Amino acid sequence: MIFKCKNCGGNAIYHPEKNAMYCPYCDSVDSDEKKTEEQPMQTCINCGGELQIEDFTSASQCPYCDHYIIFDERVSGERKPHLILPFKYGRERTKKLLRDKFASCIFAPADFLSEAKLSSMEGMYVPFWMYDYQCSCDYSGEGTKRRTWVSGDREYTETSVYRIIRKMDVAFEKIPVDASRAMNDEIMDLMEPYDYKALEKFQEKYMSGFVAETYNEGADTLEPRALSKAGEDADRLLMDTIGGYTSIRDVSKNILGKRTGTTYALLPVWIYTYKYKQELYPFHVNGQTGKITGKTPIDAKRVIGYGMTVFGGTFYIMLMLKYILMLLGGM
Repeated sequence: MIFKCKNCGGNAIYHPEKNAMYCPYCDSVDSDEKKTEEQPMQTCINCGGELQIEDFTSASQCPYCDHYIIFDERVSGERKPHLILPFKYGRERTKKLLRDKFASCIFAPADFLSEAKLSSMEGMYVPFWMYDYQCSCDYSGEGTKRRTWVSGDREYTETSVYRIIRKMDVAFEKIPVDASRAMNDEIMDLMEPYDYKALEKFQEKYMSGFVAETYNEGADTLEPRALSKAGEDADRLLMDTIGGYTSIRDVSKNILGKRTGTTYALLPVWIYTYKYKQELYPFHVNGQTGKITGKTPIDAKRVIGYGMTVFGGTFYIMLMLKYILMLLGGM
């Protein structure tokens, strides 16, 4: 599947800032037309070039004609996403985000955020399973309250012990778990939160202009991560209802989660990988909110150069002060 411009025949892509399909060849907006053909997945539908497609790739860019190809069989049937969260940050806006974020990193390599390096940045729709849960919480504990006062020349302490009982039901919607083995789970968790109110019913056109994967593992396989998240959130909400005690001792705590729904969705992430001295430095940007994760590399030569500059400037100032004092002393 490919989206062609009806005006010039170029590849129409989704433009996040315009919130519309856009042709970068003739500047047309909403002139897209979907084109599908029966042919091998490894062949570009536009130029016939051979594509290197991984097992779970659902959208890719042809290295020969640069057109974005969406693979029908991986976005249909059981593999069809229920929902998609369209990109809100386009490529140029994301470049600016990165440059603004790391502008103060004076020890980063000179080409860290160069145009040439940032041109390799990819926008990717990452597959997620989203789980709904109904959790029931039963808690029993012991709380103490202490008060201290002074009467005459004596100090008194009174300790009261209370039995704490809590029963609470809480519902969770759309707890996300990434379903891509290529994505680091901790980094994907750091991409949160997304605004799920902006989720839309899946449409292939939003994928044009980006790469994407279909889910690598089923919802049942990945559910333990979602259940753990639900349990942690339920526990936090439960303990927030208990306050005013000097100390609390848990006697029993039982949190049970029942899955009430599962949704398959695609969420937007920009990925920039910088290589420095044979080490990779990955940066991820939430394609909806602009949240950035990543650690900048340090160029040792820049650190030394900066230190020498500061030392040299300080040494020069000290010499000038000494010279001025000598002149004043001779007057």
